[in-house]
Amino acid sequence: QVQLVESGGGLVQAGRSLRLSCAPSGRTVSSYAMGWFRQAPGTERELVAAISRAGGTTYYKDSVKGRFTISRDNANNTLYLQMNSLKPEDTAVYYCAATTMYGGAHMRTNEYDYWGQGTQVTVSS
Repeated sequence: QVQLVESGGGLVQAGRSLRLSCAPSGRTVSSYAMGWFRQAPGTERELVAAISRAGGTTYYKDSVKGRFTISRDNANNTLYLQMNSLKPEDTAVYYCAATTMYGGAHMRTNEYDYWGQGTQVTVSS
């Protein structure tokens, strides 16, 4: 059983930055394609960004393009989400997810096998 452990959430003012981290316990991150999802109250969970196993392919939700960067450090067994120029509408619980599927970055929630517990990101105006 893979456990994904997220860290780095918090409360920030609009325009500031946060970096989220995710590390799997008991497995190496290079074994999985990975993604970051988020869920605000009353909404469905949505993909923010995804990355392939080797990191060569990435995908971003339109509203975060140019502001967020997903990256992975397979040597240090960690996935990151750098979030710059944060907006109040980015407020949500952010989840790290991993899939054993091959074939690049994966965008659908049901393609992912493992999920973290979530970390709250709150952006004040």
